[in-house]
Amino acid sequence: MSPLVWFSKQRVASTVILLAVFMTNLDLWIVNVALPAMGSSFASSSGRVATLGSLSWVLNAYAIVLAALLVVAGRMGDRIGQRPVFLAGVSVFTLASLACALAPDLGTLVAARALQAAGAAAQLPTSLALLLASVPAEHRTRATRNWAAVGGLAAAAGPVAGGLLVQVDWRWVFVINVPLGIATVVAGLRVLPSTTRREQGRLPDLMGALLITLAIAALSGGLVQAPDWGWLDARSVTLFALALVSAAVFVRRSLQHAHPLFELPLLRLPQFGAASAGTFVFGVAFAIMLLSNVLWCQEIWHWSALRTGVAMVPGPALVPVVTLLTARAAQRLGHGPLVTTGGLLFAAGMLWRTCFASLKADYWLDLLPSQVLGGVGVGLTLGTLVAAGVSSLPGHRAATGSALVNSVRQISATVGVALLVAIVGTHVGPAQRQDFRAAWLVAAALSVAAAVVGVRITRTAARTREAAASAPAPVASLTDPRRTA
Repeated sequence: MSPLVWFSKQRVASTVILLAVFMTNLDLWIVNVALPAMGSSFASSSGRVATLGSLSWVLNAYAIVLAALLVVAGRMGDRIGQRPVFLAGVSVFTLASLACALAPDLGTLVAARALQAAGAAAQLPTSLALLLASVPAEHRTRATRNWAAVGGLAAAAGPVAGGLLVQVDWRWVFVINVPLGIATVVAGLRVLPSTTRREQGRLPDLMGALLITLAIAALSGGLVQAPDWGWLDARSVTLFALALVSAAVFVRRSLQHAHPLFELPLLRLPQFGAASAGTFVFGVAFAIMLLSNVLWCQEIWHWSALRTGVAMVPGPALVPVVTLLTARAAQRLGHGPLVTTGGLLFAAGMLWRTCFASLKADYWLDLLPSQVLGGVGVGLTLGTLVAAGVSSLPGHRAATGSALVNSVRQISATVGVALLVAIVGTHVGPAQRQDFRAAWLVAAALSVAAAVVGVRITRTAARTREAAASAPAPVASLTDPRRTA
C-alpha cells in the first residue's frame, strides 16, 4: 500500500470513529430539547396527558442502561476485539434510533431508548482504542484531544440541532442518526483497523449489572411517582425498599465477586473516592439545571424548541473553551482549586435563577447570566473531577477507574432528572414557579458540596506531596533479596 493511500485510509478511519462519537454525544443533548414536543405528540394521539414523570423515562432509561453496560461492553472489546464490538454498537444504536423514530407510544419509545443505550455502551469505550490504533504514535495525543473535543462540539450543537429538528417533527431527532449510522458502519467495515484481543478472562459480573440497573430504576421510579402516589403509599415504599435491597446486594456481590462490575475498593483511595463523590453530586446538579431550563423555556415562557435551543447554546459552548483555557492552570495549581471554583460558580448560576427567574420572559437578566456562570462552572468542574480521580490510580487500574467514573456520571444524571420531577411534580406550569426555585436551590447546595470536595482533593494532594517528600530514600539495591522476597 502506498504512503498516500495509507494516509487517506487513516484519515477516513479517524473521521468514521469521531463521527460515531459525535452522533452518540449529540443524542444526549438533543433529546432534552425535544422532550416537551414528545409529550404533546403522545398526548394528542392517545387523548391522555403525558406527564413529566412518564416522559422522564425517555432520559432515564438511556442513562441507566448506559451506566450498567459500559464496563461490560468495554471488557467485551478487550476480549473479542474493539472493531467488531464498535461496529455492533453503532449498528444497534442506528436500529434503535429508527425504532425511536417509529415509536407509536411512549412505552415503545422508552424501550427503544434502552436499546439505544446498549449500542452506545458498546461504542463509547471501544472508540478511543480504535482511534489510537488508527494513528501513528506521535499523533495519539492530538487524537485523544480530538476525541474529547467531539463531546464539547456535540454539547454546543445539540440544543440548536434539536430545536431545528423539532420544528419539523420530534421524530427527526432520531431519524438523523440513521443515515449517519449506516455511513459509519459501511465505511468502518472498510477502513477500521483490526485490533488484537487483549484478555481471555471472564466478563464482569452480569448479575451485578442487572442488580445496579434494578436499584437505579427503582429509585428513579420511586422519586418520579411518589409525588402522585404519596411518599408513604405502599407502592412508593416498595420501590424505595427494592432500590435499597438491590443496591445492598450489589455492593456485597461486588466486594466478593472475582470479576465485579465495579471495583468498589477503588473508592477507598482518598482522592479517587472524593472525586467520584464530587462527580456524583455535581452530576445531579447539572442534570437538574439542564432539564429545568428546557422546561422553563418551553412550558413557562412558551418558547419554541428552536428558540429554546438557541437560548441554551452559551452554557454548553463555554464548557470546551474553559476546559482548554484552564488546562495549564490544572497542571500548575492542581485539580482541587479548579473544582472548588467551578462548583461555586455553578452554585452562583443556580442562585441567580432563584432570584431573577420571572414568569415573563427576560433572557438577558434571567437565563443568560445563569448560562454563563453555569457553563464556566461545568468547564472547570466536571472534566477536572474525572481527571483528578483517574490520575490518582495506578496505571493498570486507570481504564477500570475511568469506566467507574463514567458510570457514576450516568447514574447521577438519572438521579438528577428523577429528583427534579419529585420536586416540581409531574404537571409543569406557572403554578410550579416556587417548585422550580426549590430545585435550583437543591442544585446550588449540591454544587457547593462539589466545591467542598475540591477542598478535600487539594488537601489530599498536599498530604501526598508531603509524604513523598519526607519518605526516606531507598538504600537497598534492586537485587537485594530482602526486596525480592
